[in-house]
Amino acid sequence: MKLTFLGTGAGRPTNERNVSALALEFDQDNKCYLFDCGEATQHQIMKSRLSIAKIDTIFITHLHGDHYYGLPGILATKKLDGALKPLSLYGPKGIKKYLECVMDLSKESLGYVLSIIEFKVEETYVFDRFTLKVLPLIHSIESHAFYIKESDIENRLDEKRLREIGLEPSPLYGELKKGKSIMFQGKRVDPKEFMLEPIVGRSLIIAGDNSTPAILGEYLADLDLLVHESTYSQKVYDVLSTKYLHTTAKELGITAQEKGVKNLIANHISSRYSKESKLTVETIYDEIKHDYKGGLFVANDLDVYYLGRDDIVERIS
Repeated sequence: MKLTFLGTGAGRPTNERNVSALALEFDQDNKCYLFDCGEATQHQIMKSRLSIAKIDTIFITHLHGDHYYGLPGILATKKLDGALKPLSLYGPKGIKKYLECVMDLSKESLGYVLSIIEFKVEETYVFDRFTLKVLPLIHSIESHAFYIKESDIENRLDEKRLREIGLEPSPLYGELKKGKSIMFQGKRVDPKEFMLEPIVGRSLIIAGDNSTPAILGEYLADLDLLVHESTYSQKVYDVLSTKYLHTTAKELGITAQEKGVKNLIANHISSRYSKESKLTVETIYDEIKHDYKGGLFVANDLDVYYLGRDDIVERIS
């Protein structure tokens, strides 16, 4: 499972970070799933190894501009690229009205089928490789997280054992996978005796803006990966004259540790933390790491991470 961070900044773009967008890919799959689509996301895609043509579905966490103002450009460029496969877009109530208005005013004819689904909290959607559940967050407007559970890999034959009894790959393998007994060399072969244990699918949460990580509750327990905002360090947040509904690194670290999250990638970083500032991204990392002992990364733009089946996350580029 591969995650490409196309934008990791909070609120507005900077020289170091664009605004929110994340691409998710599954092993041995030619599709790409886009989570949020802030301004200039298509420019970020051009800098990556991804392409707009690969995007199959887009999910929008909430209707703050830094999470969806890039949509019209992506949708128009898809047509210009000749990528005319249907596209599905899931977002909160209001996303359909926004896009219909933009397309109407610009007299844009997409040339492909765009399905817009306005989701509700607690709804679950089933896709080819995973299921996705919409979870509520706490923010200044309605905001959401997506709990993603990869489908288990089942019906795996123990081909080594089958070869040991002389049964080489053949159409009989297909019958066994269907759960049917077969006759081989005068003996009955029961499929249950030659099936491997299922490979349990990986789990992750991709969260939008949120002031209280603990609201994710039971979904955090034993979670393989949490992608969550960490806009401020606690020291900065404590002296803000206006308390915005965002998470601090300290609170994120404490919650992830208490709930048993296996891996954590922090994003949505305030522009205060930069290479040119006394406050750097290490400030965020160190504050989380003080309480959280799992695998930890603070994402930068165009970082690519891989979540393996061994519950280990590694940065691969």
